[in-house]
Amino acid sequence: MGSLAATRRFDDVKVGDELPELSIDITPTLVISTAIASRDYQDVHHDVELAKSRGAKGIFMNILTTNGIVGRYVSDWAGPEALFKSVSIRLGVPNYPGDTMKLAGKVRAKSDDGGVIDLAIQGTNRLGNHVVGTVRIALPTAR
Repeated sequence: MGSLAATRRFDDVKVGDELPELSIDITPTLVISTAIASRDYQDVHHDVELAKSRGAKGIFMNILTTNGIVGRYVSDWAGPEALFKSVSIRLGVPNYPGDTMKLAGKVRAKSDDGGVIDLAIQGTNRLGNHVVGTVRIALPTAR
């Protein structure tokens, strides 16, 4: 991952560049605390028995947590001066406690207009794709 002291520069990034993989262990504490922190009190994120009664294997991560982790992944790579322009994600299979989500990313496109790059992001676990999407950021163009 990138250093918090350095921000990537637009000219140093190439289409096809891959972001380093990031593994996130999904624990009950992560699922419950981040749901509460995002004010998502749905029982499927903190009550195992109620989640099971609704057809889930157990409690599972909420979309706000996934969105935050995707943001962390990109900002750790890009650096503190990167400006998020948009985040567009779609959820797939749930992240249950005991899973490990592996995030991967790739530079999909660059636009000289404002130093904007598009990143294709994917987070997978043992069940398949948990999250896929595109993150658009602007990077500094001059040193």
